[in-house]
Amino acid sequence: MTTFDDRENAFETKFAKDAELQFKVEARRNKLAGLWAADLLGKTGDDAAAYAVEVVSADFEEAGSEDVVRKLAADLAGKVGADEIRAKLAELLPVAKTQIQDAI
Repeated sequence: MTTFDDRENAFETKFAKDAELQFKVEARRNKLAGLWAADLLGKTGDDAAAYAVEVVSADFEEAGSEDVVRKLAADLAGKVGADEIRAKLAELLPVAKTQIQDAI
């Protein structure tokens, strides 16, 4: 293998690891958002954990986080608006990244 091939493989490996890390961070952020919303809905314990899983699953509908925003906005109708949900997601992203990096 040439040096160029080695560098190409290294970049591909780094890209794959970065994409996996980003997926994990976004999933953790969505879980944290689900737990936040569950608290607003008065859910506790297993109900809150199950709701958080529903929020994480909602992110698989389309690219980006708007599917999560729609789910939370529908579930929290009258309590929290979409803009506040987007702000909460932005607030939770660095928290989730720290949690994931600490777990590695």
